[in-house]
Amino acid sequence: MKLLVYGAGVCGSLLSARLHEAGLDVSLLARGERLAALRRHGLQLAEEDSPAVRRVPVPVVEHPAGGYDLTAVLVRAHQVDAVLESLSDLEGDVLFLHNWAAGAEPLGAAIGHERVLLGFPPALAGGTMDGDVIRYRATSFMTSRVPMPIGEPDGRTTPRLERVVREFRTAGINTKAEPRMDGWLKTHAAFEVPLGQAAHAAGGPVSLADDPEAVRGMLRLIRQNLAAMPTPPVPRAFAALQRLPEGLLVALLRRFLRSPTAVRSGLSDTSPATAAELGRLAEQMRAHAKVR
Repeated sequence: MKLLVYGAGVCGSLLSARLHEAGLDVSLLARGERLAALRRHGLQLAEEDSPAVRRVPVPVVEHPAGGYDLTAVLVRAHQVDAVLESLSDLEGDVLFLHNWAAGAEPLGAAIGHERVLLGFPPALAGGTMDGDVIRYRATSFMTSRVPMPIGEPDGRTTPRLERVVREFRTAGINTKAEPRMDGWLKTHAAFEVPLGQAAHAAGGPVSLADDPEAVRGMLRLIRQNLAAMPTPPVPRAFAALQRLPEGLLVALLRRFLRSPTAVRSGLSDTSPATAAELGRLAEQMRAHAKVR
């Protein structure tokens, strides 16, 4: 299988490096300053605060030329429209691996419904950009057990889905076929948008943890989002956010926000791009709530 990873941020870079080091035929698409840095230095990775930087010679391209069996898209939600335009005239399946709460319909309308697969890369999401270097979290026992969900929009288990899952597992990426992928993404957005917006407004997860009333307000918004969803939460464990006592959940969330996992995640990214993505996800959720 010939693969293209579309998007050279943290998740796209980590995914392409894993696939390349496993011997798969993969290229990484980048633009602008990121493209220039990759061509100049290669893909640079370092574990958390380690001074040791390793370079992975992933082939880099600027345009999504044809010939790929699968394109994995890892960009922010507000950047998807531009990606769809560049992929509309190409062939091959497209796996959308990013925050997205609008369902498969707008994706399929742009590139062909038969080409769309949905997913999310939780096991790859831990890292930050340090100049041109991707600093990633070391894999722990817990994170290694969190699978990357991938699914068909209609929930079927198809030969192509099984093939893609197999390819990622070959690269050592814990991956599973998820029959309720659209519900999974909507549940994630219902949680992620209030959490991300609150952390962004506070200036980061630790500052948010220091304001229990802000955490309480965030939790109430999460509960409202989950209640407005057209389907039950996926995974079902998220339903606990609606049932458990508010005081207990506030304490647990404050503890999480102070953890290294939260501090080294996208919750510490207070850039305008983060605000734009969260805004797009919020619009998508409001649209689905009206439909319901």
